[in-house]
Amino acid sequence: MHLIPVGTDIMQSNEETALENRAFFKKHGIYVVNLMSAPGAGKTSLLERTIAAINGKYKIGVIEGDLVTTYDADRIAALGIPSYQITTGSVCHLDAKMVHNSFHGFDVKGFDVLFIENVGNLVCPAEFNLGEDLKVMVYSTVEGAEKPKKYPLMFHAADAVVLNKIDLLPYAGVSANELHRNVREVNPGAPIFPVSCRTAEGVDDWIKWLRARIDEGRLKNAA
Repeated sequence: MHLIPVGTDIMQSNEETALENRAFFKKHGIYVVNLMSAPGAGKTSLLERTIAAINGKYKIGVIEGDLVTTYDADRIAALGIPSYQITTGSVCHLDAKMVHNSFHGFDVKGFDVLFIENVGNLVCPAEFNLGEDLKVMVYSTVEGAEKPKKYPLMFHAADAVVLNKIDLLPYAGVSANELHRNVREVNPGAPIFPVSCRTAEGVDDWIKWLRARIDEGRLKNAA
């Protein structure tokens, strides 16, 4: 009996396409941020806050990933930001090929920054390299302090962790200190940003860090 390593082939193919994407982004001076989270953690809300803070300083585009609907892409378009919807059907993540194929219908070459809002899922998005510069994990604090240990992959893969909905902590019975400790245990190095996208608490610190990373990355890409 001959076994065909299908999973290995899929991941290898994804890595090859991700390298193509990365070369394309670098060639055109685009800094790419991949936003990952479980459904409802607040990726789109964080994106709206971020766009409001940096729009005009950079030319921004957004790729939205969802199983169905254009709801989030419509929210971004309402801000005057070019957006492109990838509907995945039953697939719980974006992969490099989906992003690559979007270039046929979405001209990203004029953007300084491209945000990719991944499909809401707490595991799969971290497994697929898209060719991005930055992976950001958005986590809703009310989901519980134990989730970083129960679902470590996304937290471990993240370059930054945004802990959203801190305004709800008093009502959720979640310990902020325990949540921080658990994130640190899984990912000792990533900066952690406690924020409330509803009240804007903590958002300025996130924006300051992100802008520094964007400017540093674009200089590096241009070199």
